[in-house]
Amino acid sequence: MATLLNIETSGAVCSAALTGEGMILAHKEDFEGRNHATMLSGFIKYCLDYARDKEMKINGIAVSLGPGSYTGLRIGLSEAKGLAYALDIPLIGINTLELLASRVMFSSLDIDPDTIFVPMIDARRMEVFTAAYDFSLSHLLDPQPLILDENSYAALKATGRPILYFGSGAEKARPIFADAPQAQYVADVEALAVDMIALAERDFARGNFIDRAYSTPLYLKDFQATKPKHKVI
Repeated sequence: MATLLNIETSGAVCSAALTGEGMILAHKEDFEGRNHATMLSGFIKYCLDYARDKEMKINGIAVSLGPGSYTGLRIGLSEAKGLAYALDIPLIGINTLELLASRVMFSSLDIDPDTIFVPMIDARRMEVFTAAYDFSLSHLLDPQPLILDENSYAALKATGRPILYFGSGAEKARPIFADAPQAQYVADVEALAVDMIALAERDFARGNFIDRAYSTPLYLKDFQATKPKHKVI
C-alpha cells in the first residue's frame, strides 16, 4: 500500500497525517481555532520528519478540496500543491462532505445498512453545504449549498430510511428534523486528516489524481467578502 501525506484544513480544525499499510503512522491536529496558516507547515514537517527517520518514501499527497472555509482551503491546497510538485508525486483531492460521511460510517459497527448519511458544513446564517450518501458513498443528493427550511431534505425523509446528519452545520437542522423520527443527530463530527485514509488510498489505487498546478478548491458558491463596518465618529 502507498504511504500518503494527508492534509485537512477545510474547517475549524487544522490537521495533517501520515498513513501507510492502512494505518495512521503520524499525525498532528489543532482544535484551538482557525490557526491553519501558522500551524500547518509545522504539522507537515512533523510527518515528513517521521517518514525520513523511518526511511519511508511518500508516494502521494491527499488534501481536502472542500466545500468549507475559503481561507482554510486555499492554505491547505497551496501547501499540498507546492509539496507534490517539489517531490514529484501525485496529488489527490478529497471532497470534505465525503470525508465527513466516511468518518461517521467507520465510527460504529451498529449502523443500519439502509442508512442515509447527510453531512452539513456551516455556511453562515441558515445555509449549509450538504449532500447525502448511502453506505457505498453513492450520491442520493449531490453536493450543494442549501438554505434550510421546513422543506429541506423532504425527499430523503419521505423514504422512511434511517438518516444520520452531522457536521458543523447540523445543529441548525435539528428543529427541521424534529418531525422525522428516523433521523438522528451525530454530534462533534469534524473533518480530520486521520479520517482521510480510506478515501485517499482508494483514489491512489484508482489513479484519481488532480492537477498539481491548476487545481482549485471546491467552493460550491462564489466568495462574498464582508464589508467592514464604518466607525461612527
